[in-house]
Order: sequence, then C-alpha cells, then structure tokens
Amino acid sequence: MNDRKQHHMKPLGAGDPIRLGPYRVLGVLGEGGMGKVYFGREDGGRTAAVKVLLPELAHDPHLVQRFLREAHTARAVTSGGVARVLNARIDDHDGRPWIATEFLSGPTLDDAVRQYGPFGADGVRALAAPLAATLRDIHAAGLVHRDLKPANIVLTSAGPRVIDFGIARPEHGLTLTTTGQVPVTPGYGAPEQVLGRRVGPAADVFSLGAVLAYAATGQRTFDGTHVAAVQYEVVHGEPRLDSVPPELRQLIAPCLAKDPAHRPTPEEIAGAFAPPPGADRIWRTGALAGDIERRGAEADRQATVVGQESGSGPSRRRLLRTALAAGGVLAASGGATGAWWLLREEPRKIPPAGPARDAEALSILVGQHGTPPGELWGPLPVAAGPVDGVVTAPLPVLDVVVFAAAGGGLAARLTTDGKEKWRLPDVRPAAGLVGLPGNRFVTAGSGGALLCFEASTSTQEWSVAGADTGRILAADASAVYLVTRGGKLRAVDTAARKVRWTVPLPEAAVKAPGPRAAVGTGRLVVFGADGNVTAVDTSSGATVWQVGNQAGSAVQPLVLKDVVYLGGRSLTALDIKTGVAVWKEKETGATEAPQAGAGGWGPAAAWRDRVFAMDGTALCQVFTELDGALPMDRSAKGPPPHHPPHVEAGTLWVVQADGQGVSAHSTVSGRRYWTWSAGSRGPWGVSGAGNRVFLVNDGKLTAMPTIE
Repeated sequence: MNDRKQHHMKPLGAGDPIRLGPYRVLGVLGEGGMGKVYFGREDGGRTAAVKVLLPELAHDPHLVQRFLREAHTARAVTSGGVARVLNARIDDHDGRPWIATEFLSGPTLDDAVRQYGPFGADGVRALAAPLAATLRDIHAAGLVHRDLKPANIVLTSAGPRVIDFGIARPEHGLTLTTTGQVPVTPGYGAPEQVLGRRVGPAADVFSLGAVLAYAATGQRTFDGTHVAAVQYEVVHGEPRLDSVPPELRQLIAPCLAKDPAHRPTPEEIAGAFAPPPGADRIWRTGALAGDIERRGAEADRQATVVGQESGSGPSRRRLLRTALAAGGVLAASGGATGAWWLLREEPRKIPPAGPARDAEALSILVGQHGTPPGELWGPLPVAAGPVDGVVTAPLPVLDVVVFAAAGGGLAARLTTDGKEKWRLPDVRPAAGLVGLPGNRFVTAGSGGALLCFEASTSTQEWSVAGADTGRILAADASAVYLVTRGGKLRAVDTAARKVRWTVPLPEAAVKAPGPRAAVGTGRLVVFGADGNVTAVDTSSGATVWQVGNQAGSAVQPLVLKDVVYLGGRSLTALDIKTGVAVWKEKETGATEAPQAGAGGWGPAAAWRDRVFAMDGTALCQVFTELDGALPMDRSAKGPPPHHPPHVEAGTLWVVQADGQGVSAHSTVSGRRYWTWSAGSRGPWGVSGAGNRVFLVNDGKLTAMPTIE
C-alpha cells in the first residue's frame, strides 16, 4: 500500500476483525487508501503485521490479484536484506485477501534523517553497501523493485532493510501507463521510469543514488514546487549534490546518470562504498541506535502484555489499549513513523532434537599436495557480516551449527549437509553467542534480555529480562558473564536467573570492539580493549589481581588447568587464582610489537593438554613445563589477526593476515597442509566439531573436512 498513512498504533475499532487466519488481531498499525495493517499474534507468541485489503475493494479481482502479487513477488527474493512474507491468503470468513509479515519495530530512513539529522560519511557507507547488496539479490531474482525511497527502507539493529514490493515487476516488464499505475515517487524514480519506458535494474541504482544523497544531506537531490516540476528535474535537470561530502559525491553522482547504461552495477556500488571497520556501529550507538533499541524493548513488552490470557484480571483488549495509550515507542515518538515489518519465512515450528554425527576425517596423505580438499558443503551466502570488525564465531552443538544470519538474528544448519533447521530472527547475536552446558547457548534479545535456548531445537529455556546485555563475554556452569549496555561487568546466575553482581569497568576497557574474557576456577579473567587485564572473583565480582599494559587491544585469554595464558607484548602464563607467574622467566617476549587486533603474541588455543599460539608469523607450541614456546612453522602471512588457532582432529587452522584465507597445519609438526580461500579478505569466524571445521567470512558459511 504505497498510499499508506501512518499513525501511532491504535486499539481495534468496532469494524475491525478479531482474527485473520492464525493471527489474533490486537491493534491497528496503519491504514491507507487500499487497506489496513493490523498488529497480530499467533497462539505460539510470534507477532506479525497483517495487511488486509479494504472490504469495498475486495470484490475487484484485479486489485485482489495485484495485492497478492506483492506477496508472491517478495517471496521470490531470498536476500536477508528485504521483507519476506510469512503468509498470504484469502480469508475464509469474509473473502478479503491478507498478507502477514513478521512485525519489526524501527524507524524508516526518512524518519531517522528528519529526527536525527543527516548521516556522516561513514554512516552513508554503512547504509550504501548493504542496500547495494540487497539490490543485487533482488535483481538476481529477475526483479526490479521500482520504488526504492527513504520511506521504504527500515533501519534495524542489524542494518537497513528494504520493504514494500507493491509495484515491483519482472525485469522485462514495461512500466504501467497512467491508468491503474501506482505513481513513481517524485525525485526517486529514474528518468526512464518517469517517461514510461522499459525499466531495468539500473532504475533501482538511480533510486539508490537519490536515497544516499538524501541520507547525506537531509535534502532531496531533485526537488520542485509540484510533482511535474520534480519529474522534469529528474529527466532534464542536474542533481543537486553541492551539500554532499566530496568523497561521497564522486560515488553517488554516477548512480544518477540519465542514461541507464552509464550507471554502476550494485556490485560496483557495494565495493566503492565499502565501510571502514566499525562504521556499522551507527545501528548500535547514539540517538538512532537508542531509538531502535527502545522500539525493540517496547515490542518485547507489548508482545508479553497482549499474550496474557484473559481471566479474572483485565481483559486482553484493555491491556493492549493501556499499553498503546502509554505512548508506545513502538509506533514512534517525535514524529517517527509507526511500526514496520520485515518479511521472513513461514511461522517457525520447533524441530525435533537430533544427534551429532561425526564426519570422516581425511588421511594425512591428503595434506601432502598443498591443495585444499573440497568443501563438505558451502560456501553458503547466509551469514551476517562483521560488527565492529568482528565476526560472530559459529557454534556447533549436536546436529547443528548455530551462526549469526544474514538479515539479522540466528540460524542453525545441519552439520551434515548445511540445510537450514531453524531460525530465530528476533535475537541479537552481535551481543554474543556463547555455549552453555547441556547443549544450550545464550544470546541477547533486542531489548537487552539474556536468552537461553536449546541448540538443536531452538526451544527457549529461560530469559533474564533485566540483564541489560551489551556483550556476552563467557559462561561457566553457574553464571553468564557480560558487559552491560552501560559498560559495566555483570554476572547473571543461570540457576536463580537473576543478576549475581555488577561492578564498574574503565571506559577504555569496553570501547569497541570490546573486551575478551575467559573463566576458570573461581576467576573471570577480562582482557580489556585498553590492553589491561583484570581477574575478578566469580562469586562477588571483587578484583583479585591485575596486569597492566599487556597489549594495545583485547586478546582472548586461554584458561587450561588453572593456568591463564595471555598474549600481546609477551606470552605470559599465570596462576589463575593468584596472578603469580608460573614460568621462571615470567614471560616470553614477542618477536615484534603487537598492533591493534593483530601481531605480537596472538591468543592461545588448547588441544588436549597442548597449547598453540602465534608469535607474529610463527606458529608455536607452548610448553608450560619448559617455561616457553618453540616455533613450528613460519609460513604465515603477517601480522596475523588476534584470532585463536582452532584445532580439529589432527589439524590446526590459522587465519592469515588481512583475512587472506585460513591455513591448515599438522598438530604434530606444524607443517602447513594448505591454505583455503586465499583470495578472501576481512575478519573470520572459525569453530569446529565432529571432524568438521566451520568458517564464516564475507557473509558466507562453509564446512571443511580436516585431517585425522
């Protein structure tokens, strides 16, 4: 419904339905000339936005067909950057068609710029790259969106999402002429679209250029006193880019070329606008991120309120009306538009638990040729990109590998063949994905709640709403340790399901991408982003010992048999309880000084009773009883990132400098077997189980075999 009028979410009126298919209707999100959008909730608790054609229009077969075509069109695009349909059908009761999409609270780009001002250069890049990637996916499905504009881009904690496929068409389709046409949005439709000519993918590129210019300046690049004047400027005038920062102007201007053949492709745009590390924090810090976070928390709260069954207490409808009257941030505050929706797959069903099945390990002979073996499965373009330069490491448990999914949330794929088993779109894996005993894991909800799920089935086991989770650091048998959104260190008791203690941390210790931590007997060792190390008592949070100036950034500690290994300027082994050095020499200095996030002594990894770590470009085995480490292999490209080596079966996997692939080495000799994906760049997530190694890089998830 492109003529949609937005309002604060309202209680139901006399003529509104109380149920549409499986959805109990609980409130009105918006309405326009063609229909109404309701806030609905399945009996299982999942909320949805349900768009319904008005009764007086439901008898027009052409309009019904056009309405349902939107659902069909959106379903053809598999990208996580667009709205995906949950359900669409003609209602059994009154014959009106409806489309259900997953409910998502969040401001549109239009609202965000109006309320919080234009984006900076890094923010525009963080917006442009994923939008261009989404256009690539739309075009790969043979479609052209045709109505990309700030009001059709929703900002979420995982980045921008494209909505509203109401006038999308197959690439070969002609633009409709005046009769029955949904108008092109003035100032964003391409010249060929305005003129009624054949429209291809390049039209969306023009619209993206106009969108980015608006995001950078807060002003339309084509404007006029009336619609015809604006459309004349689009066809004949020059775009007004004077206020666009110069480094962005040269990137945006080609998108606005009059000739479609002269515009760049979405792939070229994504490459040219590649954001610097950390640019995506615009979705998680500052006023805009606060708005997104408040809406998420309010959505969580209202879903709980409306989910209460009626009984002796207040009625469901009265509870909802009270919640809405309280001015829910959900619909919007300060002029921001109401709630929008994100289209996803069919409503989630809890799958059965499955056993773990190991893969066959490869013979050592496979490693003699220097050529990597074939993948077990993948690469699959299903994973989320890095956040603050860090990729969420995949977590293998039983029959699944859990990972941060493209488009937000978590997903799980079968370890045996990579087929998707379940998806949790409403969680925030960038805040951490940490395993717990009993085949469980914890992550964060959109409002900061700490959530625990069973990994194989995705059944939620418990939550702690007041955890205020910013970043999950570590867990043991009794607690989860995290940094709050306010930058404090907190322990949450998993049995009592409440906060055990909270202690302050220096601001420098929690700056992005944040601290790293490991837990051992009675101690939580926190390696701060400032390079200082603090060990606290796990029962009270009291500081027990500290090490200053260990590195220039956080390096993941390793705890093995009550010894904690610290990388950085030196490799240091300390008694975890006292902080006293266990080596006579106290430390082994790095062959080269560490940089932020790379070089020097990297984080150590354990395999059985053996410890491995990188000293610059040298892969070393650490011998605690000999007070030091011995180099095994020096073939790595340097300086390697601070990513712990991963050992699976008899193979050690090491991420190369600048993310130029992952090398596999013998755990016995250290000899390099091969380097996989040497043409890659950027951060990696690496984990493994059952003779499989799971790799995430550049939005792709891959399972690799390993040598016995």
